[in-house]
Amino acid sequence: MAFSQDYLDFILEQFSEFGEVTHKKMFGGVGFYKEGLMFGGIMGGSLHLKVNDSTRPEFEAHGMTPFFHGPKKKAMPSYYQVPAEIVEDKSALKHWAIKAHQAALSAKKK
Repeated sequence: MAFSQDYLDFILEQFSEFGEVTHKKMFGGVGFYKEGLMFGGIMGGSLHLKVNDSTRPEFEAHGMTPFFHGPKKKAMPSYYQVPAEIVEDKSALKHWAIKAHQAALSAKKK
Protein backbone atom coordinates (compact mmCIF):
# COMPACT_ATOMS: atom_id res chain seq x y z
CA MET A 1 0.00 0.00 0.00
CA ALA A 2 1.33 3.39 -0.96
CA PHE A 3 1.31 6.36 1.35
CA SER A 4 -0.39 9.69 0.83
CA GLN A 5 1.41 13.02 0.78
CA ASP A 6 -1.01 14.22 3.48
CA TYR A 7 0.02 11.36 5.77
CA LEU A 8 3.72 12.04 5.12
CA ASP A 9 3.21 15.73 5.94
CA PHE A 10 1.33 14.79 9.11
CA ILE A 11 4.10 12.44 10.29
CA LEU A 12 6.81 15.01 9.57
CA GLU A 13 4.85 17.54 11.65
CA GLN A 14 4.47 14.98 14.44
CA PHE A 15 8.27 14.49 14.45
CA SER A 16 8.82 18.27 14.84
CA GLU A 17 9.69 17.94 18.57
CA PHE A 18 12.28 15.26 17.72
CA GLY A 19 14.46 17.67 15.75
CA GLU A 20 15.66 17.50 12.16
CA VAL A 21 14.30 14.46 10.36
CA THR A 22 14.93 13.79 6.69
CA HIS A 23 13.04 11.35 4.52
CA LYS A 24 13.54 9.38 1.37
CA LYS A 25 10.93 7.62 -0.76
CA MET A 26 11.63 3.92 -1.14
CA PHE A 27 9.75 0.79 -2.24
CA GLY A 28 6.31 2.41 -2.16
CA GLY A 29 6.96 3.91 1.27
CA VAL A 30 9.19 6.43 2.98
CA GLY A 31 12.24 6.04 5.20
CA PHE A 32 12.87 8.51 8.04
CA TYR A 33 16.44 9.44 8.94
CA LYS A 34 18.18 11.31 11.72
CA GLU A 35 21.92 11.92 11.53
CA GLY A 36 22.06 9.67 8.48
CA LEU A 37 20.50 6.65 10.21
CA MET A 38 17.14 5.21 9.26
CA PHE A 39 15.04 4.96 12.41
CA GLY A 40 11.58 4.49 10.93
CA GLY A 41 9.34 4.69 7.95
CA ILE A 42 5.92 4.66 6.46
CA MET A 43 5.52 1.04 5.49
CA GLY A 44 2.29 -0.51 4.33
CA GLY A 45 0.58 2.83 4.86
CA SER A 46 1.42 3.23 8.56
CA LEU A 47 4.31 4.48 10.70
CA HIS A 48 6.86 1.92 11.87
CA LEU A 49 9.91 2.53 14.08
CA LYS A 50 13.15 0.61 14.54
CA VAL A 51 13.20 -1.72 17.53
CA ASN A 52 15.76 -3.81 19.35
CA ASP A 53 15.55 -6.36 22.15
CA SER A 54 15.05 -3.69 24.81
CA THR A 55 12.39 -1.63 22.97
CA ARG A 56 10.40 -4.40 21.26
CA PRO A 57 8.44 -5.33 24.44
CA GLU A 58 6.97 -1.82 24.65
CA PHE A 59 5.56 -2.17 21.13
CA GLU A 60 4.28 -5.67 21.86
CA ALA A 61 2.62 -4.45 25.08
CA HIS A 62 0.54 -2.17 22.85
CA GLY A 63 -0.35 -5.12 20.61
CA MET A 64 1.93 -3.99 17.79
CA THR A 65 3.63 -6.35 15.35
CA PRO A 66 6.53 -6.15 12.91
CA PHE A 67 6.05 -4.96 9.36
CA PHE A 68 5.28 -7.73 6.86
CA HIS A 69 6.08 -7.19 3.19
CA GLY A 70 5.92 -8.90 -0.14
CA PRO A 71 3.62 -11.57 -1.50
CA LYS A 72 4.91 -14.09 1.05
CA LYS A 73 4.36 -11.61 3.91
CA LYS A 74 7.95 -11.80 5.13
CA ALA A 75 8.44 -10.14 8.53
CA MET A 76 10.84 -7.27 9.05
CA PRO A 77 11.41 -7.83 12.79
CA SER A 78 13.45 -4.64 13.18
CA TYR A 79 10.49 -2.35 12.40
CA TYR A 80 7.25 -2.38 14.40
CA GLN A 81 4.06 -0.44 13.81
CA VAL A 82 3.55 2.53 16.14
CA PRO A 83 0.26 2.67 18.08
CA ALA A 84 -2.15 5.35 16.85
CA GLU A 85 -2.28 7.07 20.25
CA ILE A 86 1.52 7.51 20.13
CA VAL A 87 1.49 8.82 16.54
CA GLU A 88 -1.13 11.40 17.52
CA ASP A 89 0.82 12.67 20.56
CA LYS A 90 3.92 14.67 19.50
CA SER A 91 5.58 14.40 22.91
CA ALA A 92 5.04 10.65 23.18
CA LEU A 93 6.20 10.13 19.59
CA LYS A 94 9.36 12.10 20.34
CA HIS A 95 10.25 9.64 23.13
CA TRP A 96 9.54 6.63 20.93
CA ALA A 97 11.58 8.18 18.10
CA ILE A 98 14.52 8.77 20.44
CA LYS A 99 14.48 5.08 21.37
CA ALA A 100 14.19 4.09 17.70
CA HIS A 101 17.19 6.27 16.83
CA GLN A 102 19.14 4.71 19.69
CA ALA A 103 18.21 1.25 18.35
CA ALA A 104 19.54 2.32 14.92
CA LEU A 105 22.77 3.58 16.54
CA SER A 106 23.19 0.28 18.42
CA ALA A 107 22.62 -1.74 15.26
CA LYS A 108 25.23 0.32 13.42
CA LYS A 109 27.84 -0.37 16.10
CA LYS A 110 27.45 -4.15 15.79
